Amino acid sequence: MAIDLRNHKLDRAFEHIDVSGTGEIERADLLGLGARILVGFGESPTSAAGTRLVDSFDGIWAALSQALDRDRDTRMSREDFHRAMATAFIEGEGFDTVFRPAIQVVAELCDADGDGLIGPGEFRTMLSAFGTAYDDVDEAFDRLDRSGRGVLAVTELVEAARQYYVGDDPHASGNWLFGPL
Repeated sequence: MAIDLRNHKLDRAFEHIDVSGTGEIERADLLGLGARILVGFGESPTSAAGTRLVDSFDGIWAALSQALDRDRDTRMSREDFHRAMATAFIEGEGFDTVFRPAIQVVAELCDADGDGLIGPGEFRTMLSAFGTAYDDVDEAFDRLDRSGRGVLAVTELVEAARQYYVGDDPHASGNWLFGPL
């Protein structure tokens, strides 16, 4: 993957977590992203889906901390986050065992009626939690909806996230997961 593209995508991911703009993130910040997702979908953190989301986001933080050989309560700078993401998920083996389950939980929350499909409104709710600009959501959805059906399959959203975080194709539709890069 071109290092500039990777860094740009990881910068965006860091900003999803660092909503206060301090330049550092901690476990509570990542769990805050999870809380915003749960609130958006009206899901309690103590429900089965809420517990899975919290546990999976906690697992992501644990893997990032472990990749840096740090305690889970340590803050991470942007550079630390880049290094930890690369070690744990992009170049390491943790994507399928740790990161993908978290993506799957988020995608299933988007599928409110359980039909395996995510409509534009559900997609908008998810991207709102990530802080994506309102005007970018429709174009992002259209870029991901390559079939033009007006819906995304849960599996398509999971694949788009894989392309975004670990893919190396600069033309992959998954690069549009959170709007234009």
